[in-house]
Amino acid sequence: MLLPPAVQGCRSTQSIPGTGVHPLHHSVLKLSNDALARITELVLPSLAQCGVELYGAEWDGQPTPPTLRLLIEKPGGVNLDDCAQVSRAVAAVLDAHDPISATYTLEVSSPGAERPLHAPEQWLRALGSRVNVRFRSGDADTVVEGRLLAVADDGVEVEIRERRNPSSVHVAFADVLAGRLAVEI
Repeated sequence: MLLPPAVQGCRSTQSIPGTGVHPLHHSVLKLSNDALARITELVLPSLAQCGVELYGAEWDGQPTPPTLRLLIEKPGGVNLDDCAQVSRAVAAVLDAHDPISATYTLEVSSPGAERPLHAPEQWLRALGSRVNVRFRSGDADTVVEGRLLAVADDGVEVEIRERRNPSSVHVAFADVLAGRLAVEI
């Protein structure tokens, strides 16, 4: 059973089935990829009803309590009212289907200006934007920042400028350690 959602999210108050005990406060609570995919499947219709899209779903299994984080977006940006509306709608769905059998916090927010880029669709949406990419280069990590020129099946092409001379760098997805949008200053 979920408590009424706050603007930041809501908290489940369920105990672990068969134990009568509230969840693991001394260890990390794991959630499988299948369980996260099931949760995503459950909440997508509610998000569409609210006029937003799911940018990403994350599970932070830390025991303080664990957090299910839904990152939402829409053309023109997400505001506080959008987050509150989605939080209420998703809380009702999660309460009805009970996909997580432990106490957890639900957070709904925008992915932010310097949002992480994980899935290929996220990279595609970022085409033409300034990005920061940290990747494996031999035994070292390398960071490039520049305009995202192309996204292919195997990686991305980033335009960089060295001494005002533009060039591009291809980074294979297999080598990407982290990617995010970069705010232009």
